[in-house]
Amino acid sequence: MIDWQARRWKHSSLKHVVLHVCSILILCVLDFAVEVGIPIFVMDYAANGTLRDRYPRGTPLPSETIVSYVKQIADALQYAHDNKLIHRDVKPENILLGQHEVILLSDFGIATAPKVLARMKTQDIAGTVIYMAAEQIQGKPRYASDQYVLGIIVYQWLTGMPPFRGSHVEIVTQHLTAPPPLRTIVSTIPVEVEQVVLTALAKDPKRRFGNVRAFANALEQAYKIPPPFADRPNKPPPRQTEPEPPPMKVFHESASPRPNMGDQKL
Repeated sequence: MIDWQARRWKHSSLKHVVLHVCSILILCVLDFAVEVGIPIFVMDYAANGTLRDRYPRGTPLPSETIVSYVKQIADALQYAHDNKLIHRDVKPENILLGQHEVILLSDFGIATAPKVLARMKTQDIAGTVIYMAAEQIQGKPRYASDQYVLGIIVYQWLTGMPPFRGSHVEIVTQHLTAPPPLRTIVSTIPVEVEQVVLTALAKDPKRRFGNVRAFANALEQAYKIPPPFADRPNKPPPRQTEPEPPPMKVFHESASPRPNMGDQKL
């Protein structure tokens, strides 16, 4: 945050909202000041760094870890949304790990409220282009924009790569189109999980989940659906046993005495 941004934020009505948006899953801003043109934040301490530090680019995560992280991030975002804030800059670099591996959502520096969107100008559009919904790029962010970005993060955790890559302009253009299906990259991803992620990445915000917590719950449920037998890992196919032969019939000789051929007269 540069000097003019710090001074503008200091006098912004959003400052009071951000300072009070604090929960067990949000890195709390305890105080803020500008001294000699230098912005100063007093914040909680997160000892374990960011998710980007923990998982460098290209690192896929196990499904259990993804579901745990997504549910915590979604709860933090839902808390912000319930307090009329759109984060606008959700990304692994802004998600920290506190004690006991608890997620802490941070950096509400460019957060905004729906009531101020009408006054936003082109130069106020902010965020990280890889993690921006199309409507946010167009200067019309909404609560569903944060859900879209969480979908981008999940896509990256599942496949090891973001759905859109290239130059700044190329990525902006790609955000207007559907991402490559996840199973074309990692074929073992369950179909139900792919459908959930692609719903969160819908281009029309109205076609996404009703809220970000609903997205997290749907992802958790998708992993509980047993996959088709062919997709189940580490389980041998059933043994093919030959049918047992039918029981053999035993024929017993008659107990009546056989005739004595020597007594017969020719």
